[in-house]
Amino acid sequence: MSSPEQEQAILLLRLAAPLQSWGGPSENNRRETRPEPTKSGVVGLLAAAAGRRRGEQITDLAGLRLAVRADQPGSLLRDYHTLSEPGGEPLLSAQVNAKGLQKRTSPAKPTHITRRYYLQDAVFVAALQGPRPLIEALAHAVRNPAFPLALGRRSCVPCGPLLLGAVTGKDASDLEQVLRDTEWQAGAHVRTRHGAATVSLAATIEDPGGDHTAADVPLNFSFCRNGTPARTTRTVRHTWLTVPTGLPAPAPSTGSKPTGRKATGHDPFALLGW
Repeated sequence: MSSPEQEQAILLLRLAAPLQSWGGPSENNRRETRPEPTKSGVVGLLAAAAGRRRGEQITDLAGLRLAVRADQPGSLLRDYHTLSEPGGEPLLSAQVNAKGLQKRTSPAKPTHITRRYYLQDAVFVAALQGPRPLIEALAHAVRNPAFPLALGRRSCVPCGPLLLGAVTGKDASDLEQVLRDTEWQAGAHVRTRHGAATVSLAATIEDPGGDHTAADVPLNFSFCRNGTPARTTRTVRHTWLTVPTGLPAPAPSTGSKPTGRKATGHDPFALLGW
């Protein structure tokens, strides 16, 4: 019999918000977002929930195996930003003078433009597998977070409960199967249009045998320490999962065509009071 420290468990999170933004390249005043939550972003959320400050060890959190399911991919939103100094003064640059004070831009730059990208109206399920004591502690932390939680950027506040639950016992040995068994978490406005008992969803699963590489594993949240990169890579695979929707299965067709207004279930004259 395995000890609690050796026993595996799986933490299930529902990541939903009006806006989410998950890392991506930041070049030429342009801040991208990945199409799904990154491991760095999810680990950062858990570290904030657990009350860990920037610079504290996160090796145990980064060592959790992550799988992400796209229950509602959402759409891409571009946010156009401009920044100007009051009175038309040139903006500050990244350079400093001998006294350690920021220099003004030269040639003078009165306005700074950035483009930031977000996922809007998206819902994901994140499953993290690891030692049972750690998973149970994280489940408690997500229910009682020490710091405010965000989905990628600080302005992206989650809506609805984050915690779906924790899976323990023999069921926690199969990360992919747990994602298959977890009910579809899309919004009601999406679910009601589906009308079937199952749905096929895209998923990304951390797997040593995978054929894709993701450079999103955080080593620390201090950006750079002693020249060591703040991120490293992991191997993942992309797949599709058939998931229960929680909706009743459609009634079998009788093969007959509906006739009359009552048979269709829709009365186009109802709004007219006829």
